[in-house]
Amino acid sequence: MEGLVALLGAFAIIWLAIAVLLIAAMWKIFTKAGKPGWASIIPIYNLVVLLEITGKPTWWIILFIIPIVNIVFLIMMYHSLSLSFGKDTGFTVGLVLLGVVFLPILAFGDATYIGPGGQSTT
Repeated sequence: MEGLVALLGAFAIIWLAIAVLLIAAMWKIFTKAGKPGWASIIPIYNLVVLLEITGKPTWWIILFIIPIVNIVFLIMMYHSLSLSFGKDTGFTVGLVLLGVVFLPILAFGDATYIGPGGQSTT
């Protein structure tokens, strides 16, 4: 029984570390895009801001409620996020399959925000 408790404790610590890493990564992505970092931790509002960053319409939030459709539109939003920071389709595949790795790369790497969907704002 003690082994199980230790295993669950270790799992909880690892899960918490990953959660903190992803929160910090999203915070940094938001600030790189010129949005307030605190917006990344507010449920639903973080999607609104992420849609603004990627240049997608706000009504897409409704599509995130529909099963299966939400997966397709999340992939489309991740692709726009990649393009917004000057990355390509390969990076989008990384975000979809290994978001735990690629979100921190996007946040703490040398990627700079170009504009919604990769279109320069200048």
